Amino acid sequence: MRITAPSPVVAGGRGWLVDRAAMRQLPEHILHAIEAGQVPTPPQLLLRLFQLVDDEHASIADLSALIGQDPGLTARLLNVANSAALRRNGELHSLEHCVTALGTRLVRTMATCLSIQRLFERGGGISAAELARFWGHSLLIAELSRRIALAAGLRRPDEAYLAGLLHDVGQLILLSALGEPYARFLAETGGDGGAVGQESGRFGVHHGEAGAWLVERWQLAPPFAEAILLHHAASAGIAAAEPLPRAVWLARALSEQAEPATDSAALFALVTGGAGSLAALRQEALDHALSMARALGIDLAEADFARPVWDAPPAAEPPAEPPAEEGASDRLSAVIGGMALLQPLQQDLFALDSEAEILLSLKESARILFDLNRIAFLFPNERQSALSGAAIGNQAAIFRQVEAPLYAGASLAATAALGRRIRSSFDGDGAPESPLDQQFARALGSAGLLCIPMLSRRQLAGVMICGLSAAQHQRLAHRLPWLMNFGHIAAIALASLREAKAFRRQAELAAAGHFSRQARRIVHETVNPLGIIKSYLKILDRKLPEDIGVRQELEVLREEIDRVASIVGRMSELPGETGGVRRLDLAGLIDEMLLLYGDTLFEMRGIRVESAKPDGAVTVGCDRDSLKQILLNLWKNASEALSRGQRLRIAIGDGVAREGRRYVPLHLDDDGPGMPEASRRALDRPADTVGATPRGIGLALVGTLAARQGILVDCRTEPGQGAHITLLLPRGDEEAGAEGGQEASGAAGG
Repeated sequence: MRITAPSPVVAGGRGWLVDRAAMRQLPEHILHAIEAGQVPTPPQLLLRLFQLVDDEHASIADLSALIGQDPGLTARLLNVANSAALRRNGELHSLEHCVTALGTRLVRTMATCLSIQRLFERGGGISAAELARFWGHSLLIAELSRRIALAAGLRRPDEAYLAGLLHDVGQLILLSALGEPYARFLAETGGDGGAVGQESGRFGVHHGEAGAWLVERWQLAPPFAEAILLHHAASAGIAAAEPLPRAVWLARALSEQAEPATDSAALFALVTGGAGSLAALRQEALDHALSMARALGIDLAEADFARPVWDAPPAAEPPAEPPAEEGASDRLSAVIGGMALLQPLQQDLFALDSEAEILLSLKESARILFDLNRIAFLFPNERQSALSGAAIGNQAAIFRQVEAPLYAGASLAATAALGRRIRSSFDGDGAPESPLDQQFARALGSAGLLCIPMLSRRQLAGVMICGLSAAQHQRLAHRLPWLMNFGHIAAIALASLREAKAFRRQAELAAAGHFSRQARRIVHETVNPLGIIKSYLKILDRKLPEDIGVRQELEVLREEIDRVASIVGRMSELPGETGGVRRLDLAGLIDEMLLLYGDTLFEMRGIRVESAKPDGAVTVGCDRDSLKQILLNLWKNASEALSRGQRLRIAIGDGVAREGRRYVPLHLDDDGPGMPEASRRALDRPADTVGATPRGIGLALVGTLAARQGILVDCRTEPGQGAHITLLLPRGDEEAGAEGGQEASGAAGG
């Protein structure tokens, strides 16, 4: 027997899927709250997140583990990581993959904005005690879901954890959309599953549907949304559902029962084949959740984890009209407060080093701070005669194709840019809506537009175009000074990045003449001896008997002499130039280098080398000689560190996306003594090589070459635990170190 899902959910080939047509019929304020996905996070978790992103020793796994303790952080991370700007190769199944795709800098920006939002909203109408109880209950369901999935042998228990963590996220979304009436309903019913029918009857939707719609926007596998949708379904039919919804349903039922009920025990036996004790599993999950709460300083009793308790909202009193002077004082406080609150965001944006990262961070910041979920960007052209988004990827086609003329009345964006103030479709000044505004609104799927000029020292850096409704405009009316300051911060970040690039280029050109003169002298004095050595090798080759068996070694020497001559010859070029990025087969290069250097570096020293790579060519966009030098230095470092019998593993991983770009990971893992801290610092900060050992200098060269090629390097090492180095190599279909339009690509989806 199948469970009958309430409308607007329809049966699909694998179960229950969200009906997009029915979703569009929801009241606009509920749809907006679902799209925004605003879920508060306890301040203790945000403080710990700030500590981790500032800790250079913290790993991606550490960040993922912390984020995975909270529904708010998890929902926001999944929302961004699965956006059009970052999503590349299907859905992301784990938080660690999401954090890797985003990068720590964007995670820090999100944490900053979530903290600012708490101060803007003053808690959003949810008390700290209510939020703590909701957090504890969600954490218990997540732990139970994961343990049940493990007992049942599910392939991805982490998906069960995420689904359990987000099972009640719809309650917070509906609180955001409906406010006091929904808060009163939760206080009356206690969020009891038996009240789902009342919830649908009173509000036209229940929290399971709202949560399912939210995760359906991330395009995850259908069972993930079904698990959230059906966690209050009748026990008679849940046995026919897929394994993931059954695990979450069972976790929710078990959380409320000190002793498992008959239906829960029967379902557990069905799911796991009768293995394990349900009561013991519940107690283990509860103990783990309690220890997490204590570690973060969140005061919860065992009973608080069973079901979140909602307090009845106080009766609203009509606000008194403030005197004129007090009203002006309040407005001044709002302006100053907004500037102070946004200052940390400005610092985070200044730390970014590409327009793609800045635009992506601005987009996510606007989502969190102002509930603006549909955003596009336009920049002025060189003549300052029009606005265009041609250089910005992942926007609707209209923004890339149209040049909006910069004269008053041509469009809201032009009016905002010329008037140096925010303009919207709902200003009520009688200005007619232009055809271009109508096209922009349709592209963003919204009733109207909000145009925020990005001004730096009165210079126009661009215009942020946001899709919004009349209700959103009304809610944002008191935040216009903050929005204007937000646009100012965006402009300063973009202008500073562009000025820094121009300054660096100018400095490089100024140094080029002096460098070239010095380099030409060194090249002349070095190439001649190398040529003599190569000539003597030819003479030696002719004198040796045919069967002596060293011809391959002589060929290696000749190739290395040619490579050294090439390196020396390039000294007359401007530092960092490598003749352009080439597309090369990574797997073929590794095979070739193992053939040349494997015996000398590894086999003769008794070091085992394991190589794992996919079938066929793996194309990366790097300069061949630079990548060869990077690998040779890393292999030489490993060869000197490892002892006989130890192992080096070289593996090419699946493609990943990070901060809007695609990479091929190359993993170098060994089981040696680990890398000294000084050597690891040389890899991270190649400029700091004063007093470094030869190995440190070699690793510094790796860091320098990697930075020039757009290769990201991650090194994790502990004494006695080996070294684990991952090189993220730009994909062969993306130019490394691209600037301008390429750099902005992927930053600003609508």
